[in-house]
Amino acid sequence: MNKTKPTWLSMLICAVLQIPILFRTLLCAIVLLIANQQVYAQNPLDKTVTISINNEPVKQALDKITIACGVRFTYNQTVAQSPAKISIDAKKQPLGDVLKQAFASAPFSFSVLDQDVMIKYDAAKIKKLPAAVAGGKFTLSGTIKSKQSGETIIGATIRVPDASQGTSSNEYGFYSITLPAGSHQLAISAVGQKSAFVQVDLAANQQLNISMDNNEQALQEVTISAKAPGTRDLASPQMGVEHLSVQETKNIPVLLGERDIIKTIQLLPGIKSAGEGSGGFYVRGGASDQNLILLDEAPVYNASHLLGFFSTFNSDAIKNISIYKGDMPAQYGGRLSSVLDIKMNEGNNQKFGVSGGVGLIAARINVEGPIQKNKSSFLISARRTYADAFLAFSKDSIAKKSQLYFYDINAKANYILGDKDRIFLSGYFGKDVLKASDIAGINWGNTTGTLRWNHIFNSQLFSNTSVIYSDYDYKINIKEDVNQFQIFSQIKDLNLKEDLQYYAGDKNTISFGFNAIYHTIKPGEISSTGNSGIISQSLQNRYALENSVYATNTWKASDRFSLTYGVRLSAFTILGQGDYYTLDADGNITGTKHYSTGQAVKTYVNPEPRIAAAYSLNDYSSVKASYARNAQNLHLISNSNSGSPTDKWVASTNIIKPELADQFSVGYYRDFSDHKYEFTFETYYKKLQNQVDYRNGANIFTNQPIETQLLYGKGRAYGAELLLKKKTGRLTGWVSYTLAKTERQIDGINNNQWYNARQDRTHDLAIVAMYKATEKWTLSANFIYYTGDAVTFPNGKYQVDGANYYYYTSRNADRMPAYNRLDLGATRQLKKSSKFESDLTFSLYNALGNHNAYRIYFRNNKDDASRTEAVRTTLFTFVPSITYNFKF
Repeated sequence: MNKTKPTWLSMLICAVLQIPILFRTLLCAIVLLIANQQVYAQNPLDKTVTISINNEPVKQALDKITIACGVRFTYNQTVAQSPAKISIDAKKQPLGDVLKQAFASAPFSFSVLDQDVMIKYDAAKIKKLPAAVAGGKFTLSGTIKSKQSGETIIGATIRVPDASQGTSSNEYGFYSITLPAGSHQLAISAVGQKSAFVQVDLAANQQLNISMDNNEQALQEVTISAKAPGTRDLASPQMGVEHLSVQETKNIPVLLGERDIIKTIQLLPGIKSAGEGSGGFYVRGGASDQNLILLDEAPVYNASHLLGFFSTFNSDAIKNISIYKGDMPAQYGGRLSSVLDIKMNEGNNQKFGVSGGVGLIAARINVEGPIQKNKSSFLISARRTYADAFLAFSKDSIAKKSQLYFYDINAKANYILGDKDRIFLSGYFGKDVLKASDIAGINWGNTTGTLRWNHIFNSQLFSNTSVIYSDYDYKINIKEDVNQFQIFSQIKDLNLKEDLQYYAGDKNTISFGFNAIYHTIKPGEISSTGNSGIISQSLQNRYALENSVYATNTWKASDRFSLTYGVRLSAFTILGQGDYYTLDADGNITGTKHYSTGQAVKTYVNPEPRIAAAYSLNDYSSVKASYARNAQNLHLISNSNSGSPTDKWVASTNIIKPELADQFSVGYYRDFSDHKYEFTFETYYKKLQNQVDYRNGANIFTNQPIETQLLYGKGRAYGAELLLKKKTGRLTGWVSYTLAKTERQIDGINNNQWYNARQDRTHDLAIVAMYKATEKWTLSANFIYYTGDAVTFPNGKYQVDGANYYYYTSRNADRMPAYNRLDLGATRQLKKSSKFESDLTFSLYNALGNHNAYRIYFRNNKDDASRTEAVRTTLFTFVPSITYNFKF
């Protein structure tokens, strides 16, 4: 048969007829592929496993299961660090059944996530409890410490996600929290520590001491927990408070490489430097004496060295810093503007250690270790400048014999008596010596001592009892030929204080206590030898008893609303021996009355109520409002902006009344990006009474009663504060800005009109940045700008008998030039091991070389006496430094 060639038409028909066959073939292939894939992608919970695990941590157990059957597990940090332990004994059993048995009594659940098994902490799986305790509540309490040093940890946060509750450790490391009966997972976090996770089963009140590991990582990652370390407590009603650790501030560039707490807090909003070369600071319009500075609960009356260039606080000895800006808790009192509460390290009770540093002008050393391991420890920290060593190279004979130095010694010891008792003994000794050969000299210093006893009555009641001593004095020596003069002044306190904290339940925390201080003030003693005609004399010593009681409660009304309310009742009794006066309107003495030793002259009683509220808008933002009244009975009499060690402390008298301040505050707070960023905004208004200022032409060195040189009136301060802070990552730091106004109105000054207080400063900006460039290098910088201080410049001059005299009109109506400064710093890690570490710190103070005005004075022009010229003096431009730090 002859085959005919198919035509194109017949070929097309055949192709069309084949389409169903191709489609069916393709469909079968897809079905087979899917079936094969389903067989391949077996549910991981169906995989069989043979394994035996006996009471091992959950993470370790999951790792072994992965090795046995190849299934991977996904979980967060809460699961990874859980102390819960599980046991498994399985032979060719499905993984799902194995996990059900393993987690039957553990607070975890599981589910399939793609080809992994996800393990989650399950708050709903509460352990079965006896009927007698089920549904009840119990208190968990204890102390939080560092595992490496044994130091108690202040402000550690304890969160319980399943109960939506939390608390924090107090200033002695103690915590207490009341929870429902059952099994709970605790998440504990603190600055500089690795987050810890602890499981507890509550069937009765329980004591649980927690040890945390130091975080050695240079770059912190965000912790996946209810609250990241160092995060501001959005739910707490406390306003106007900043907490800092020395670790957070160690890279901030400072003058001559000496880390300085006082200079660091001045970079925060609402806290202003009293000027370059000054150790004082202003808080929310208050004067420098309106700040209470405490070192281990002992008041420090002059916190500066070398006339204010450095502070008295050696950072090696410091553990924690808290500053309260007006809205201070009720246990603090005696000042109007702020409390700077500084806690010293306790000493390592695990091992001996030595650290220190050597800089351009000072060296320091810190020694600590156990007296009896786990029970007691000691710390000794010392610092001394050696600027006077360079004077020996001077060609001037007087300079060669001169002295210029300061020193600090901090010492502390503590002993754990048992589970409920611990005692502490701490002290500070510091002195400045400025001496020009045998011609003249001035030295001043502080001595403090604190004996504390911590006692835990039960899981809900904590007590701290303190006996405190504080002494500040200065001496001035002047020698001229055969004549010699000495001036001495002193303020000395003996203080008994009792503070109790009662954790009443899951909604109330009550603090109450009392304080009694006996003040001895020596305003000035002048002793003289020779034939100068000056007669030795002394101003009358003043004595006073300052008593107070307080009570306050923090009430968690709901998950979103919290309230703190309380009152402090202070009583200041002026005691004899001494003369007290009555004055006329011009300050002249019109009457004198003598009081014998111990006789009460007058008692001022002042109730100081306070209330604060916080409302959480959501999990990452809140609003707060507060009101507080404070009273102050000790006053610093100074006629200089920068402050001087010779400024006089005086107590309230029958004429000088207690200063009073009423402060109202409102704020908004927000966290961003899982606690990486923090934003705060606070605004305040402060009303002040019985403010003190000088009469025109006053002389504070008169031998007349100081009251004759003073006038009294009222004041006001108001402003807004913003803070934006970045807390994690390679780049950290903050930006702070303050807009403020501070005024006084005192009869007899400025025609009885409102005038600027000398601490008035409109704008204050600080930018702080720290960058972890590499594992070895950390870079830092801070920029500061603020409006010039209010000052009084002369408005003209006149001549009398050929001599020029300046005259003044409005007080503090002029301004110093605006101030700005850029500081740079760098830290180079030299060596870091378990036994030794060291680094070099470089800094450049005033890197732009700005000639900021320290003082402006006026003089006659040399060529034309009728013309007056202003002369500006500058302290620092381009000040480099290098410091070597070590620790072993």
